[in-house]
Amino acid sequence: MTNYQPNDTIVALATAHGSSAIAVIRLSGPNAFSVVEDYFYSKEQKRKSLTDKKSHTVHFGTIIHQDIIIDEVLVTIFKGPNSYTGQDSVEISCHGSLFIQQQLLKLFLSSGARMAQPGEFTMRAFLNGKLDLSQAEAVADLIASNSAISHQVAMQQMRGGFSNKIRLLRENLIDFAALIELELDFSEEDVEFANRNDLKNLIAKIIAVIGKLVNSFDVGNVIKNGIPVGIVGKPNAGKSTLLNTLLDDDRAIVSDIPGTTRDTIEDEITIDGVLFRFIDTAGLRTTSDVIEQIGVNKALEVIRKSAIVVYLFDSHEISSGDLKMEIDMLKDHIGDSQLVLVANKIDVENDSDLRKEFNQFPEMIYISAKHHKNIDVLKQKLVSLFDTRTINATDTIVTNARHANALRNAEKALYKVSEGLNGNIAGDLLALDIRYALEELGAITGQVTNEDLLDSIFTRFCIGK
Repeated sequence: MTNYQPNDTIVALATAHGSSAIAVIRLSGPNAFSVVEDYFYSKEQKRKSLTDKKSHTVHFGTIIHQDIIIDEVLVTIFKGPNSYTGQDSVEISCHGSLFIQQQLLKLFLSSGARMAQPGEFTMRAFLNGKLDLSQAEAVADLIASNSAISHQVAMQQMRGGFSNKIRLLRENLIDFAALIELELDFSEEDVEFANRNDLKNLIAKIIAVIGKLVNSFDVGNVIKNGIPVGIVGKPNAGKSTLLNTLLDDDRAIVSDIPGTTRDTIEDEITIDGVLFRFIDTAGLRTTSDVIEQIGVNKALEVIRKSAIVVYLFDSHEISSGDLKMEIDMLKDHIGDSQLVLVANKIDVENDSDLRKEFNQFPEMIYISAKHHKNIDVLKQKLVSLFDTRTINATDTIVTNARHANALRNAEKALYKVSEGLNGNIAGDLLALDIRYALEELGAITGQVTNEDLLDSIFTRFCIGK
């Protein structure tokens, strides 16, 4: 943050902007108590002191300015360093009128506080050692969590699960790095303080742990951003109707005219605590229409990028032989995606004959998107294919792209160390790669940082957090 002043007293609305039943205004800094005391009175209109009150206590009173009562409020005080920011902090719970909110902010600003910048409260928590950098980022993830799984992972990271694992890796590496550096000081005596076999074993263990964390990012990214599910099929198979039914909303245009959808349409829903990101695509067919062909190409791209591909077809417009041919063609684009076959429009007639026709596809799901038939069966199938609910509180999942990139860089450096040990290279060259790995691991938790990195992270926070 440019011109960051850690000793200013800052103030901001901690709840969402707008009218509500209550609102919370937060202050932090050396003058947080005195700023509020200027206007805080008892019900008998006697000025109330906060400085002599115990930390983590709540006090009822009125905010008065020039003999006018602005509001009756609850004031909660937190004395540093035992507060979120590590500084003296105050939270004022007032009625949620926009006028009241604005009047209170105006009063506190006039008494010497300044408006907080985005993320400044959490940045102070980081700078004052209340949170490390990965925990601070988890605060933002927790606020943005939109499913039970993303909430669980963010909470685990905010409580230090990921940080502790990185810190342990780094401490183990530092111990050997110190011995390697010591050897460099005694290079003329040709002594060896760091046992090379022990170092090989340690590097192998750290690489294995980092590799597991890097691999978890694929799952973590999906948890954070939603499982991408591509809805594909021929024109007029009912893809847009299925999307609308899943979302319980008229999100996509539905028409009997084939080729209505020319572009991808995305939206999200949570099913059993798991966030899914559905993408409706243009119908797959050969076309001379340039615009429609662009849509077809985008549909193929969606297939390649989706974790799950729902192939929807009109159950009365295709034979099992033709369906098998279409699936074989699809497999050229699907890659590692999970394929779900869905027969639509079973409302037209009894579906027993259909089940006989497609009995070679035992995993097929039969639905009516129009009449909402068996939609719950499809939803449960999606959850079972990507059931991340087995994650427990002790699992460490990487959900942050910055963390994943730092881990990959550390992993590459440690592979170089491993190769160097096997090749008996000099200690000074080993030390360079070990230092680089330490820097990358330290950047995750903020033990190694710079102003630009902090700006990038904390300016993404909302004001008041």
